[in-house]
Amino acid sequence: MNNKIIYGVPFSQPVRAVLWLMLIKKVPFELKLINPGSTSEGGSRNPDYLKKFPTGTIPSFEDTEIGLLISESHAIMCYLCNKYGWNDLYPSNAESRAKVDSYLHLHHRNVREASIGLVAPKVRKDLNFSEDFLATSNAIIKKAFQAIEDGWLSNSRFLAGDDFTIADISAYVEIGQLQNIFTNVYNFEDYPNIQRWLDDMKKVDSHDDIHAALYELGDISEEAPPMEKIINANKKALIVIQERLANIN
Repeated sequence: MNNKIIYGVPFSQPVRAVLWLMLIKKVPFELKLINPGSTSEGGSRNPDYLKKFPTGTIPSFEDTEIGLLISESHAIMCYLCNKYGWNDLYPSNAESRAKVDSYLHLHHRNVREASIGLVAPKVRKDLNFSEDFLATSNAIIKKAFQAIEDGWLSNSRFLAGDDFTIADISAYVEIGQLQNIFTNVYNFEDYPNIQRWLDDMKKVDSHDDIHAALYELGDISEEAPPMEKIINANKKALIVIQERLANIN
């Protein structure tokens, strides 16, 4: 059994961010599927899970060797980079790191709205989002994308400069999922810098493997996928990740 455990499902954007970092760095781990929001066994609201991770969120990370338990994708990625000295993805230089941190802090109530306003209403009809809520969410998305287009990516190849970092990982799992090769719910033709960045991100190691769930799910722009298809997408992605891990081990 591997001492590093990641809890979550590959369909989750924050989970994919952590999984992608681990695959890029070729670090063995165990992925335990956790059903978000469920109180059943194997669910994020189950008492056993809440004993370890009181917020009941995914992803969460456990290192059984040292007894470490942490949640939140950015906290996990920053910890791993600090722990293993992955300064190429999370710079040790204070000024360069500040640029990465600046994006990571921006992400949650800005770019993260891409999932809430554009994807969630397609795959979670049971949530019954109001029209006002969706309008606000889409306005936030547009503002965030324009800031990335005119600011973050206007003079550099990646978000924090000319080098790829965990800021790009975090951003891409949210923004990239909207492309026509995946869910096809957003047109980026008005954002040439973002389009160029998206193309560069497709070349990053393990891109296709880490997005296996989205490839399996396919276009949801016209019709919401049945829950069975989402479940099967997670199962397919788990198999792909396990095959990659077998080569690492």
